[in-house]
Amino acid sequence: MMMSKVALVTGGIRGIGGKISLRFLLEHYQVIAVDTDADRLKEWVEMQRAAGFAKADVIRCDVSDYSQCQDAVSTLLKQYGHIDVLVNNAGITRDATFKKMDKSQWDAVIQVNLNSMFNMTKPVLDNMLANQRGRIINISSINGQKGQFGQTNYSAAKAGVHGFTKALAQEVARKNITVNTISPGYINTEMMQAIPTDVLEAIVAQIPVGRLGEADEIAELALYLASDKAGFITGSNIAINGGQHMY
Repeated sequence: MMMSKVALVTGGIRGIGGKISLRFLLEHYQVIAVDTDADRLKEWVEMQRAAGFAKADVIRCDVSDYSQCQDAVSTLLKQYGHIDVLVNNAGITRDATFKKMDKSQWDAVIQVNLNSMFNMTKPVLDNMLANQRGRIINISSINGQKGQFGQTNYSAAKAGVHGFTKALAQEVARKNITVNTISPGYINTEMMQAIPTDVLEAIVAQIPVGRLGEADEIAELALYLASDKAGFITGSNIAINGGQHMY
């Protein structure tokens, strides 16, 4: 029997990350979802296994903490032996205009949205290099491409994801490891659904296709980038934003 491919998805139980985890499960990957909330993790894995996804697993880890990431990856490698796909999806917002933003708001977003890329990728990459194969998929944002009022911290972190991707892709391309970025626009998640109707309508009015994106659409692209068919795509940023920002 072929050994299952193993996918590690940070922020992998809700929103875009949750849909990515589910899509990989449907494709028979062994999926490990990462989150900080033990109760949410337990509920998620029980729900997936009840639905018949025996290959769903979870691990509690704060991706902003390098030591925790090292320990988590070490634990997973002892259990599964290899990690084939890493999806760096975890992210937070602490929005404020720069004039009103305090240091803690800046640090929190940079730590979770950007520094976590190093924290998770470093220990996973060692295993990929040893196995001479791997896929790293980094989730950025339309606001990392064009900026956004009240999000200097978030936009800076997400823009940093692009530079990280392009540099690392060059270093590992000959080892059969690809590194790519997906930049979603405004996606129909719980966070967007909580926005007041008038504000949401104004957002949709700026999107040429006339609707929000769906997390399933992001998940489909992530699955493709993880596949053998995408072996010639590396160092790329692929935008999924309904035409809202083109460059």
